[in-house]
Amino acid sequence: MANKKWAVKRLTINLASSEAQTLFEYCNTTGRPATDVIRELIRKLKATTNA
Repeated sequence: MANKKWAVKRLTINLASSEAQTLFEYCNTTGRPATDVIRELIRKLKATTNA
């Protein structure tokens, strides 16, 4: 995936404190950046809506 060129679109989201805490804890536990986690979740949404 390192060679893949991204069409960058910046997105700002508002999270409740508890949601942000959950995301940060997950990222700290897995060692993954929040951007990667969010992209993965979006891809899963796309996969489930096209099925």
